[in-house]
Amino acid sequence: MGLRQGDIQNLIDNTFEIDSYQSKMGEDKNIVTLSFSLAHKQPADDLVKFLEGGYTFILDADVTAGEQADGTYKVFIELERTRESNEHIMEIMDGVGKLADIDNWRFRYYKSFKGHKLTIEHLNEYVPTDPENYGLTIKEAKLNNYKNFFSKSYVDEVVMESNDEITIKKKYADPLMFKFVDFGPTVKTIENIKESFNTQDFSEIIYLCKYIGDYNITKYGNKLTFDNSGHTLVLERII
Repeated sequence: MGLRQGDIQNLIDNTFEIDSYQSKMGEDKNIVTLSFSLAHKQPADDLVKFLEGGYTFILDADVTAGEQADGTYKVFIELERTRESNEHIMEIMDGVGKLADIDNWRFRYYKSFKGHKLTIEHLNEYVPTDPENYGLTIKEAKLNNYKNFFSKSYVDEVVMESNDEITIKKKYADPLMFKFVDFGPTVKTIENIKESFNTQDFSEIIYLCKYIGDYNITKYGNKLTFDNSGHTLVLERII
């Protein structure tokens, strides 16, 4: 029996990613990839069957064989990058939304720090539909990529949750959790912070430098700033 309305309610993350993973079907500039996180293997398998059987423009759909580090299973979709691909994404998400009872989808492009409400306008703004423009878009997106931002760190994994929480994991140490606040060019991002420079928590700064690595870390009130190559990430510590 196929999936019906509401069958994967509360089992799928309402934030999905676009172009965050390499294509298996061809060059990335020619293929759009979508990825979803589901809580269990069986609904992930069922979703793959639904996608492959329901949309002729989907080139491939697949699910990870095993559980991911965050405890979820990833479902991947590939479709051709054309002028119609963003409309196809909206069509797919309308169908998946009925299965999940979700109408407030959000997406991150290329593992960006900032998520966006799913609208055709936002897709057209962030997702390239012309293969010739893909390279330029990705070059710009790399600056906003949370994996790339921590690429020179000592940590083993960075996970961005749909509720804008970031978990940073390191072997033989407890994970750190933060709430995402802001990200962008350093001068503009620092100007957006209204809190005063905090001189009381120097020990926390030392600890974070040892845990994360060679980043200029500063604290303003409860907000922590991490600088990397002219860009600044603003976080609030949770644990």
